Amino acid sequence: MPDDSDDRRPEDELREMLQRFLSGDGPIDPSRLAGAAGMPSDPAQLQALMAQLQAALSRSEDGIDWSAAQRQAAAVVQRDPGSVTSAEREAVQQAVDLAAMWLSATTEIGAATGLTMLSRQQWVDATIPVWQEMSEPVANSIAGALTRAMQEHAPEEAQEMLAGAEKILRNVGGTMFAMQLGNVVGQLAGETVAGGDFGFPLLEDTAALLPVNLRTVAEGLEIPEDQVRIWMAARELAHARLFHHARWLRLHVLSSVREYAEGIHIDVDRLEELAESFDPTNPDELRQALSSGALIPPKTQEQLEALARLETTIALIEGWVDAVTEAATERLPKRDAIAESVRRRRATGGPAEKAFGTLVGLEIRPRRLREAAAFWRTVTDAVGAEVRDSLWDQPDLMPGSDDIDDPSRVIARLQGVGELDEMDLALQELLDDAERSQDAPGTGAEAAADEAPEGETPEGEAGDEDGEEPKQG
Repeated sequence: MPDDSDDRRPEDELREMLQRFLSGDGPIDPSRLAGAAGMPSDPAQLQALMAQLQAALSRSEDGIDWSAAQRQAAAVVQRDPGSVTSAEREAVQQAVDLAAMWLSATTEIGAATGLTMLSRQQWVDATIPVWQEMSEPVANSIAGALTRAMQEHAPEEAQEMLAGAEKILRNVGGTMFAMQLGNVVGQLAGETVAGGDFGFPLLEDTAALLPVNLRTVAEGLEIPEDQVRIWMAARELAHARLFHHARWLRLHVLSSVREYAEGIHIDVDRLEELAESFDPTNPDELRQALSSGALIPPKTQEQLEALARLETTIALIEGWVDAVTEAATERLPKRDAIAESVRRRRATGGPAEKAFGTLVGLEIRPRRLREAAAFWRTVTDAVGAEVRDSLWDQPDLMPGSDDIDDPSRVIARLQGVGELDEMDLALQELLDDAERSQDAPGTGAEAAADEAPEGETPEGEAGDEDGEEPKQG
């Protein structure tokens, strides 16, 4: 039988080599490979890891298989899905109804928004597309850079094999990243209380609470649970109503995230060091480099500017929500204690949030939240809630970072005595110039009469009332 091994493509050889590794015939320890994907090394998780990496090898499409993130997040949730009784659901619904009534007396925007109660798995299913969108630029950068680094530093005898296998390497590297992201999102499902917890619009045009996590938060605050439910419901409804009213806002925020994330570039020097010293028997080194953020270098000036704009937007959103929630829940005896406890919780964040920040290079905690909330309270006191909320009607009406520090200009503009815009200023300057030219001495008809010889009148003026020629002296 003829030997057709010479007709085999190098990428086929690499595929078989990786398949031997994954089946346990090679030097890679499956438990360490699970660690590289950020997964615990229990048999069920190992089996899932093997299946997903085998699927990455067999994919004909180029790019990242984001379904791996969905499956991994679901696997994490299934370890502790939580449960809610019908009595708890009814209590949450009563809190939602009361909060909606109180909120309608505080703001008129987006009043039609309802609220959905989600399980942890339902929250994962609803939000994973947004996590993917925020992570994709970094995932692509890491997969591409890792592939190039491995190709450049591979032994000479392996160069031919790697040259035709870029797509395979990208698929495997991308799958590893997607599984890490899924692991983080699965853990976040155990920490999240409401759809608007992280500042970003994870849910489209809907409010949501996770009763199973709401119960845990209420127990930790040592505050009557019914008051915590009402406060949380009011805050989530306010967040959803804002995005329901300002239809442009969700796209604006996600575009800002994308603008920032696309500016992230992988630290090639660090990656080359990793490729040179990479030990296939210890893929945990790769996991640590990914999860620690070591591959993401310090931010560039452009990134800092994009991040500052994004943080200002998030602060304004969260500050408005806090100010409106405070006003709507003024009847709650423990309102201030709940607000402060939740504010501290959001400021510190949990382990899963920090893991996402290092993995993607983007923190999901709002900054300048207290200052932004104070800004909205000041504006409300000056012009009232209805005029205040008009600032969300169009993107160009949004306040800026300087306005958070000094609301006086925004208040003056809303009161109708603010600074003129550029067109008004230009028109005002033209009118002022014309007025000055008319009033200045030595101009116009008066100046012409002063300069004419004695006995003469300026050209074009009549000599007398009958229109006769002026007489010469």
